[in-house]
Amino acid sequence: MSGFFVPHDLKTPLKGAGSGPLAGLTAVVKDMYAIAGERVGSGNPDYLAAQKPAPAHAPIIQKLLDAGATIVGKTICDEFFYSVAGVNAHYGTPANLRAPGRIPGGSSSGSAAATAAGVCDFALGSDTGGSVRVPASFCGIYGVRPTHGRVDHVAVVDMAPSFDTPGWFASGPGVCRRIGAVLLDNAHVDAPVRQMIVADDAFAEADPVVVAVLNETLTRAAADLPRPEHKAIAPHGFDVWREAFRVVQAYETWQSFGAFVTAAKPKFGPGVKERMEIAAKVTKEQADASRAILADARKHVRALVAPGTIVALPSAPCIAPKIDTPPDALESFRVRVMRLTCTAGLAGLPQISVPAGTVSGCPVGLSFIGWAGGDEALLDLAARISRHCGTFR
Repeated sequence: MSGFFVPHDLKTPLKGAGSGPLAGLTAVVKDMYAIAGERVGSGNPDYLAAQKPAPAHAPIIQKLLDAGATIVGKTICDEFFYSVAGVNAHYGTPANLRAPGRIPGGSSSGSAAATAAGVCDFALGSDTGGSVRVPASFCGIYGVRPTHGRVDHVAVVDMAPSFDTPGWFASGPGVCRRIGAVLLDNAHVDAPVRQMIVADDAFAEADPVVVAVLNETLTRAAADLPRPEHKAIAPHGFDVWREAFRVVQAYETWQSFGAFVTAAKPKFGPGVKERMEIAAKVTKEQADASRAILADARKHVRALVAPGTIVALPSAPCIAPKIDTPPDALESFRVRVMRLTCTAGLAGLPQISVPAGTVSGCPVGLSFIGWAGGDEALLDLAARISRHCGTFR
């Protein structure tokens, strides 16, 4: 177990403007965002050593500073963002104070863990295949994956651009809404939430004890939600989507990092090493075939989640695994997670994870997927139902 920050952390905080919608708030950021004069490490010390200091802040960083936020540190993440566990063999695993002895989830591990620990008011992470939603669930905080393309991604390290998006964490829904007002672009699709689909096939992927807690939360919040409509959302099962997502993610990850990996031969921790080796072998033909599957899935999901419709599902299938879980077991866990998280990613839709309660003392998250451009409606929904959700501070 370790702290939350990378060894090459900021020497002094970046102070925000004296006024603005985020004035007085402190933030930490995942080690993938350009900060003037700083090198980006992407969770790997060999990658860090090959980088030059950034000439300027990433636009998203500048927006936060201009809105008044003060950035106090850069956080640990999984190597090249290629995991949902939150384990880093080089820098250590950030401590999950909400579930001691268990992983924080990743790849935005340090950002989520620092938020849960009260080190900051909010944190920037990123989400490709669940890297905000899973840590939010495991750490008992709010986590937002916005509509793909609605938040600036310039001067941010790419992993799989078809799915990558910045995301954020906070301990309460009010701060989440304030961040959204600053970061989201004007491609807002306004509509009242009129329909809620409870994805029965997604709930079937989760442990029964997790499902019980999530159902209790939905029942408590019933007065603030549309009447639930139970149905399956993946007509051929989630594994078809998950496998296609995995192939495209692997292909694009190698396009992003392959040249560096081939030339520098960096040291990898367990799990990431094997995934990179697999990614190197994915052909363009395989990626294109999987993209065709994802294109059909995207049409299906976007038709299902029309403006005014939300989908309720578990943020993760289980509580956080123990810190000493063997790598092969973590890989099986990753497959389970990706069955749940691939839907919003492949469809480019927003999803918010809210803290629902606990199982054996460990937090679990309930998620809602919204329509493209419906991020603000999800943020408002989270605030509306927060009195029915778990609280951990």
